[in-house]
Amino acid sequence: MVEQKRALIESEGEITIERQCELLGLVRASFYYRAAAESEENLLLMRRIDEQYLRTPFFGVEKMAAILSKPDAPINPKRVRRLMRLMGLQAIYPKPRLSQANVQHKIYPYLLNGLDISRPNLVWSADITYIRMARGFIYLVAVMDWFSRYVLSWSVSISLDVAFCCEALEQALQRAKPDIFNTDQGSQFTSLDFTGILKRAGIQISMDGRGRVFDNIFIERLWRSVKYEEVFLKDYQSVREAIAGLRAYFRFYNHERPHQALDYRTPQQVYFEHSKAPTLELSF
Repeated sequence: MVEQKRALIESEGEITIERQCELLGLVRASFYYRAAAESEENLLLMRRIDEQYLRTPFFGVEKMAAILSKPDAPINPKRVRRLMRLMGLQAIYPKPRLSQANVQHKIYPYLLNGLDISRPNLVWSADITYIRMARGFIYLVAVMDWFSRYVLSWSVSISLDVAFCCEALEQALQRAKPDIFNTDQGSQFTSLDFTGILKRAGIQISMDGRGRVFDNIFIERLWRSVKYEEVFLKDYQSVREAIAGLRAYFRFYNHERPHQALDYRTPQQVYFEHSKAPTLELSF
């Protein structure tokens, strides 16, 4: 059925692919996606790297290769280094560096030192993570409210292009607007496309110091939850299946999953209890 829909899309030239996918119920990413050009052996190793990195993000390439090696199956550190770069992980930093800095982009100061995060929509943040599938992988970006841990929006992409980050940001801004928006110094977030949206909305821009994993700690914890409670338990066969699984998880995370730091309330309860945003179900 999907292939029939693809054929229909490819045969129609007067309607944009985006609109045709919308009419046919196809996610744009699923139309463009092709399985990653990596061997089964490398995809399996990438899974092991992903899981190990969550446990020991401070391991460099040499230690990562050593702990993943077996007596009868040693793993070359050069191979680990290449795959970690593909996944967006760099050993010299204590956090995933999926978004790489661009020296031509302006870097903004970190504004959150000593700031009392006392209400929703005071600080939002965004980050990108790698999501594995049965045969390949995609990237996930999410926008989170710091006070409530509420996930305001998210988007996936088959590449690290800035468009999916802007899409998630614009979706979040349809609900409310923060005083400060915090990200890392990656090229997606320092791009004129992304910062331009924030500036036009009158939002202060804050960026982590390089390699400062704790500057954006709440969304780092979100990634651990997403992977341990959803991604690592599934074996997504397609982008559409991954999107469906993530959509269900984020609804659970926002509306059903209690947080100890929130006195065992859900992010949805805390966000709407303290904010003026309308209590509408998010579309994702």
